[in-house]
Amino acid sequence: MQYSMRMWVSGACVALLGAAGGAGSVAGAQGEKPKTQAAERSAEFPITQAWKDFKMLRVCGDPDNMPFSDRKEQGFENKIAQVLAGALGDSVVYTWWPHRRGFVRNTLSASECDVVMGVPAGYDPVLTTNPYYRSTYYFVTRADRHLDITSLDDPRLKTLKIGVGLIGDDYTNTPPAQALGSHGVTQNVRGFSLFYDEDTHPQDIVNAVADGTIDVALVWGPVAGYFAKESPVPLSLTALPDSDSVSGQRFAYDVAIGVRHSDREFRATLDSLLTEKRDTIQGILRTYNVPTLAPVH
Repeated sequence: MQYSMRMWVSGACVALLGAAGGAGSVAGAQGEKPKTQAAERSAEFPITQAWKDFKMLRVCGDPDNMPFSDRKEQGFENKIAQVLAGALGDSVVYTWWPHRRGFVRNTLSASECDVVMGVPAGYDPVLTTNPYYRSTYYFVTRADRHLDITSLDDPRLKTLKIGVGLIGDDYTNTPPAQALGSHGVTQNVRGFSLFYDEDTHPQDIVNAVADGTIDVALVWGPVAGYFAKESPVPLSLTALPDSDSVSGQRFAYDVAIGVRHSDREFRATLDSLLTEKRDTIQGILRTYNVPTLAPVH
C-alpha cells in the first residue's frame, strides 16, 4: 500500500489514515515517552511479551491528533486501546511520537511500543489485525447552502473553493486531491497541511467550511464526522465512493491495529478481543460521530 495511505488517514485519516487519517503534531517529535516504573522494568525483559508478562498494553500514539488520539487520552483510539487493555487485564502505556515519516520505524519497529492503532488493513510495514471499522472520504459543506455535491464529476467543483489535505513539507497530495486533478479541478483548490503544530490543527479544514473560507472540503471520515459534530454551524457530509473511476484513486479503507510481523500470537489475541468487544468499539465510534461503512467481504 502506498505510504500516503497511512498518513491520512489520518489521518487521516489521515486517518487515516493517514493519508486516510491524519498526521501528527510537532510536539513530542523527539518521541518523549512516559517513564513509569512498569515501563522501565519492561525494558529488561522480552519486549514483545509486555502485554502478557508485565500486563502493559504499550501503544504507539500521536500526542496531538484528535479525534484519534492526544496526550490526555481523549481520542477514540485512546478509548479503544483502554477497552482492549481492560480485557487483557493490562494498563495502557504510551510512547508519544507524531504521525510523520518514520513513525513506525521510530516506535513499533524500535520496540518502544507494541501496537499502532488505526492503520489501513494490509499496511505492509506492520502485521495488521482484522479491521474494526471502515470509512471513506467525505464532501463537507454548509447545510444552509444546500450544495448537495455527491460526485467529483459535479461541474460546480471547477468554480467552488475546495479544501483538501496535504501531507508533509513536500505537500504530497491525498487521494481526493489527486482525483480532483484527474477531473480537471486544480486552480481553485486550497491545501491544508496534515502535519500539525501550534498554528495548524486537525479541525482547520472543517472550520474553513463553517466560516465560509472555502465552499467544500474533502475530508477523511473520522475527522469530518467529529469536527462537523463540534461545529456551531450545521454541516452536511456526503460520502465519496469507494474509489474514483477516472483516476483510479481509492477513497475507502478498512482500519485495523498494527503489530510487529513477528507478533503473530499477539495479533491473534487482539483479533479475538476485537470480535469480543465489537459492540463496545462501535459505540465509541458512534460517540465520536465517526461515519462507518459496511465491511467488504
